[in-house]
Amino acid sequence: MHLPKRLLTLSLAGLVLFSAAPSALASEPARVRFSAPPWPGVTVKTALASLLLETLGYEPRLQELSSNITYKAMLQNDLDVFMAAWLPAQQGMYEASFREGEQRLMDLGNNVDGARLGFAVPAFVFDAGLHSAEDLDDPRFADRLDRTIYSIEIGSGMSDTLNAAVEKDTYGLGDWTLSETSTPGMLSAVDHAMDQGEWIVFGAWTPHWMNIEYDIRYLEDPQDMWGPDGGHSDVRTLVTRAFAESHPNATRLLDQLTFTAADQSIMIRGFSFEEREPEAVALEWLRDHPARVRAFLDGVTTRDGAPAWPVVQRILQLPDD
Repeated sequence: MHLPKRLLTLSLAGLVLFSAAPSALASEPARVRFSAPPWPGVTVKTALASLLLETLGYEPRLQELSSNITYKAMLQNDLDVFMAAWLPAQQGMYEASFREGEQRLMDLGNNVDGARLGFAVPAFVFDAGLHSAEDLDDPRFADRLDRTIYSIEIGSGMSDTLNAAVEKDTYGLGDWTLSETSTPGMLSAVDHAMDQGEWIVFGAWTPHWMNIEYDIRYLEDPQDMWGPDGGHSDVRTLVTRAFAESHPNATRLLDQLTFTAADQSIMIRGFSFEEREPEAVALEWLRDHPARVRAFLDGVTTRDGAPAWPVVQRILQLPDD
């Protein structure tokens, strides 16, 4: 899908906002091509980045693609920006892409502090004694869990991690079944199980609204199946080298966009749980955090070279920081 070429039409305050056209010939190309898997966190985060870029005179576009397709498209320079390179869940795709296109991709670093992946269970399952992934295959727990792990879509980093665990019999999971659907499908199963008091284990992560709405616990991961440090994850921003060279100003902004896991969980809740438009959730967050926005825009200009903060503050009606 394509983001609108106007800035926004929102009813947040009965307000219609339009981006101003550059006053002079811009030095950077206007088009910025984003990719995002169908995950609420990156959807809102990409909407926020796109909103800022459009305010500065760019023309962001978004395609909803899986992570494995995104890596391939970036290597072909068919996309410019990916803000959902979740490591180590996507480690295989990430490393293969950089080996193949070492001179074609750039890693701008982590954009979410405090992210993690892991097995999660309802609090009542944890209270019944299941605290570690080491204990999953214990018959006391495995039978009540129907030897089934719920997960998101095939082709995701989480799917790769879980399928490798089954193949390698990690934690005795070799004879377990993976129920792989989608994020909404998995969480629907979680919601139903918790409502009925039934046992369930699933692949979970933060940031996400599940950590706000559900009383869940993460299992210990002594074999580092989900990665080191208790499943600690980076969510990295990738750009093509061609984009970084042709868009140094936009790249600077993207490099400076960082959030806490709590920040993004709130955004995800607004979009995915409350079912609000991602642009509306992004704008609300920007208005609630003007000092953070000003830091994002440090050294950044509009496409025609004006300082970014005064323009963004005026068009988005942000309060003083």
